[in-house]
Amino acid sequence: MRKLFGHELSGNSYKVRLLLELLGLDYEWVRVDLMGGEHRREAFLAMNPFGQVPVLQEDTFTLADAQAILFFLAARQGDGEWLPGDPLEQARVVRWLSTTAGEVRQGPESARLHHLFGVTSIPIERATEKAGFILSQLDRHLSDRLWLELDRPTIADVAVFPYVALAGDGGIDLAHYRHVGAWISRIQTLPGYVPMKGLEV
Repeated sequence: MRKLFGHELSGNSYKVRLLLELLGLDYEWVRVDLMGGEHRREAFLAMNPFGQVPVLQEDTFTLADAQAILFFLAARQGDGEWLPGDPLEQARVVRWLSTTAGEVRQGPESARLHHLFGVTSIPIERATEKAGFILSQLDRHLSDRLWLELDRPTIADVAVFPYVALAGDGGIDLAHYRHVGAWISRIQTLPGYVPMKGLEV
């Protein structure tokens, strides 16, 4: 039985849940009590010593890290729909997973952590500046295309989507980025799309 360990307010947990739903795969959602420190307890650390959600567990293995899980799920489907088989096309998709772990994390995700969860160690001015940079880049990139890469949604879109769509939680006004806004709306109309808290439509 496939299990996804995560938290309902975690964008990284959500992106994996979203892909599972888009792929039509069965899974059991297991809530990890982050506020209660469950992610720092021995049982959870045995699955992921980093103490982070999400974690995907199947009968024969356990896999941590949202980007790694997205890659695994899409690659295992084998039809090339969410992750192309061509090396150059695949590299273009995977580049956005790196962007998610870099610029998106340092910008919109960090701003959200500061404002929504009170993480005062985050320099909010810097996070806001970085959010503006990546959102401007995304808006420019999406000005002449529907999806981040190729002519269809891929795990690039699934990876980048949550924390960009949740930018308002970090005090970032998405109204300035109309191409990003249109892209968010397209994702929300995909067959199998499920919202997370804060992204209800």
